[in-house]
Amino acid sequence: MPETTPEPPRNQPWENGWAPDTSRAPGTRRLWLAGALALSTIVACATAIAVMDRDSDRPSQASGIPSSTVAETPPGLISFASPSTTGTSAPSGKRGLSSAQPTKSSAPGPQGSESAPAKTSKSPSPHPNSSSHPKPTSTWRSVRSVNYPDRYWHVSGGYVKLDPVRGSESGEDSTFKVVKGLTDGSCYSFATHDGQYLRHRNFILLADRNDGSSLFKQDATFCPRTSAYSGAVMLESVNYPGRFLRHQNFQLKLDSFQNSSLYLADSAFRLVEGLS
Repeated sequence: MPETTPEPPRNQPWENGWAPDTSRAPGTRRLWLAGALALSTIVACATAIAVMDRDSDRPSQASGIPSSTVAETPPGLISFASPSTTGTSAPSGKRGLSSAQPTKSSAPGPQGSESAPAKTSKSPSPHPNSSSHPKPTSTWRSVRSVNYPDRYWHVSGGYVKLDPVRGSESGEDSTFKVVKGLTDGSCYSFATHDGQYLRHRNFILLADRNDGSSLFKQDATFCPRTSAYSGAVMLESVNYPGRFLRHQNFQLKLDSFQNSSLYLADSAFRLVEGLS
């Protein structure tokens, strides 16, 4: 009869001495580990989403950039700001231009509106009725040059020149009766001892008889303007605004304004006590 191996008794320890734990269901440890891993994964995802949402809100709150602009920029990419279409607008008024100060030109304009030369702070006054030039009275005066203080207006051969005084006769021809302007009472006219008036003709100053015409009265009227030299005046023609009496080669003439030191000196004169 063949030998049979008896079946080992149930619920006996294994050969290594370990006995299975029958108090819990098989695979419980693996289930716990899988559950913990899944839970930690969910927590990490939720944390990452919260951080990303918070960071995406930061630019619009800190710099005032619209949220739509932030949303259009993919996360992690450098975005360059484009020029703003709502920049600073021009001030209100005449297209943003200030009207507080008038623009100054480099030469005098028409009578009563000429402005200061650009290179000097002293210039012809735009106001012929200024208190610095009171209305003239019938007073005998001589007209002395600023840059040639020993020379005066002097009628010689019918023309007015800039000459030194050479005796009593020369003094009489260098003394004039300053009266109100023949065509403008706020300006000056200059009469000689023999009843003639100083007028310009072809822009040259000369002595001539008053024919009563409107042209003569205008040619013989000169308006004082503030000079660059203290106590001196510039004399502007009434009918040729922008032209002033000046001496050139010691000849008195009307010349257009020039913003130069030579012109300003040649056109500056002082009205002093009469020489006769």
